[in-house]
Amino acid sequence: MESRDLRAIGFAGFSGSGKTTLIEALIPVLRSKGLSVSLIKHAHHGFDIDVPGKDSYRHREAGAQEVLVTSDRRWALMHELRGDAEPTLQEHLSRLSPCDLVIVEGFKKEPFAKIEIRRKDHDAPALAPHDPWIIAIASDMPMDSGALPVLNLNDYSAIALFLLNWLEMPESLMKNDSLGAPL
Repeated sequence: MESRDLRAIGFAGFSGSGKTTLIEALIPVLRSKGLSVSLIKHAHHGFDIDVPGKDSYRHREAGAQEVLVTSDRRWALMHELRGDAEPTLQEHLSRLSPCDLVIVEGFKKEPFAKIEIRRKDHDAPALAPHDPWIIAIASDMPMDSGALPVLNLNDYSAIALFLLNWLEMPESLMKNDSLGAPL
């Protein structure tokens, strides 16, 4: 899925499969290769990133449609749906600044490229047989995946290399972890 030339890859799996752990380890590896990485995380049901009692929380609770909080280190925009439909992944992608790769956690039923996460200690049904958008499986166990590549779930460098190849990044743009030279 592309939006304004953004490339997005999803990490799909059921709750507890290790998506967040993998993404948390993978982002620094991708950044060390010179990629700018953004993330969209789909949360289930209601969630709050604001602190009750703080000004921004009070303004949002008072009925503001959007509250933008800013400082010299970061800014965040909170938008209340107030009964409107949840935006699609494509709509969320259109809000992001340009980057090399958008990692998407969740949205497992959306039609875009995904890597399925499977763990031997997690008894959940496989997604790949029912989702033609899955391009690989990251797992901590050997498996027969048909034509899909199986990536070692604990080899973050190998998963990063798979993503760089999937992105078709020219080698001249790929940086070494410490030297900044081409791979």
